[in-house]
Amino acid sequence: MPLLSFGIAYKYHDQPISISLATRRNFDLSSDMSFWLKSGQETLHKILAHRNNENRAKNVIIFIGDGMGLSTITAGRIYVGQRNGQAGEEYQLEFEKFPNSGLAKTYNVDKQVPDSAGTATAIFSGVKTRYHVIGLDGRAEAKKCDKKLNEISKLSTIANWAQQSGMDTGFVTTTRITHATPAGLYAHTNSRDWECDTSIPTNQRNCTKDIARQLIEDEPGNQFKVIMGGGAQYLGVNMKPIDISSCLRSDGRNLIKEWQANHTRGKAVNNTQDLMSIDINNTSHILGVFAPDHMPYHAVKSAEVPSLANMTTQAIRLLKKNKNGFLLMVESGKIDLAHHSNWAKLALRELYELEEAVKVALRLVSLEETLIIVTADHSHSFTLNGYPVRGNDILGFANKSNQESYETLSYANGPGFFYHRRNDSKNVNETWRNVIEDSTHNDPFYMHFAGKYLKDESHGGEDVGVYAIGPYAHLFRGTFEQNYIAHAVAYAACFKDWPSHCDNAYHRYFYDVNKTPTNNKLNSAGQNTISFTALISFLLTMVFIRL
Repeated sequence: MPLLSFGIAYKYHDQPISISLATRRNFDLSSDMSFWLKSGQETLHKILAHRNNENRAKNVIIFIGDGMGLSTITAGRIYVGQRNGQAGEEYQLEFEKFPNSGLAKTYNVDKQVPDSAGTATAIFSGVKTRYHVIGLDGRAEAKKCDKKLNEISKLSTIANWAQQSGMDTGFVTTTRITHATPAGLYAHTNSRDWECDTSIPTNQRNCTKDIARQLIEDEPGNQFKVIMGGGAQYLGVNMKPIDISSCLRSDGRNLIKEWQANHTRGKAVNNTQDLMSIDINNTSHILGVFAPDHMPYHAVKSAEVPSLANMTTQAIRLLKKNKNGFLLMVESGKIDLAHHSNWAKLALRELYELEEAVKVALRLVSLEETLIIVTADHSHSFTLNGYPVRGNDILGFANKSNQESYETLSYANGPGFFYHRRNDSKNVNETWRNVIEDSTHNDPFYMHFAGKYLKDESHGGEDVGVYAIGPYAHLFRGTFEQNYIAHAVAYAACFKDWPSHCDNAYHRYFYDVNKTPTNNKLNSAGQNTISFTALISFLLTMVFIRL
């Protein structure tokens, strides 16, 4: 298939083809051969034209779609595409356009299928750990605090490393600011559930601080320039009505007021208007806490609650003021919470909000100096199934015409089992309610089918995608352990005392220290000799063959 002129025409089986993809972006469902051949060539040309960016990553932004497994990305891609008036399957999420991607293995050291505490620790510290444990290595026990053991197990994170390198740091999330993923940046605890003082067992309260106090009192949390999300009740702000299902502090402290006292030029805000009207030039820090518990889902929130894009905008605007750069973590945390309740529509809507936040970041920073990573901490037991036709509503039905109706999106387990199961029929063959006749199907809180009952749907254990653009984004390729992400970030950003491309630290840590100079010379010389001999042999062989 000789390529005559890319972007104009080429031949396939000696048939000239000239087609403008711009005129076919609506994706006629019966697109002919010429369309797909041209499409493949455009992708090939884009990849061939790519050049690696080997600048220092002055800024690093890590987006976490909590629970955003590959099935969620595929369904979300179709969902957003259909919201934009397309068939859906052809749509690309903004981060799917990034030139580099890989797969991260998500297991905890003691679990095949992980939780967000262990995965956040891996992503941010470069060390895998136990299920439910944050900021401590695998020697620490879950739900059992031992001061001596915790001290030797304590991990530093990319937030520590960035701060030590003179960079500003922060995070935004749609969950509580003390929840597992953001806590992975700053906390050290034997249980992700110990978010406020009363959540720690009485006999262990002298052993460790709750996560909220660690955020406000200890490094690196007390050095964050930006903190935004939900969880006011966990910080001692008891809004009315009090949420009895959430943690209530017993120590009488209001940690938001304490934060404000320590940051006199900082702004503590609790609504969209106050957040977006901050005078960034005259503000040193931002603490935004916008809900007593997790922030509400985007599909049902009021205008008083900022979007993930709003929070990301203000976070970047403030952090950009540091000439040494910044590190920002942005979490769309309620993808995960929606999946746990089998609320597929809400999960996809939260993914859409993550994409909007990524678009904001791309507009506000230069990719010549900013590394952007989009990934997930883990997946869910969520699947696309059946045989829906092209362009079918992703939230609709997947059955063939001669089969009983079922949905394209479903779960292996979760509360949706009992919602869909019929207990009012005497016909043993009438096991499930008719989904087509369900009047609640378009409700945002509609529960999709689950094959086995669990109160909360479980995580999935498959690898998750890692998408990257900017300086040293090419470090993210292939399949790797999840803890590798922190090491690649440190290398790209040239964190102080970490192996990087900026100085000789890499060789100092991994060659001068770990190998003897004598062996290095011998190995190097031996390898060079073998390589040179092999090259000469190859050239002589080629000459002989030609003769």
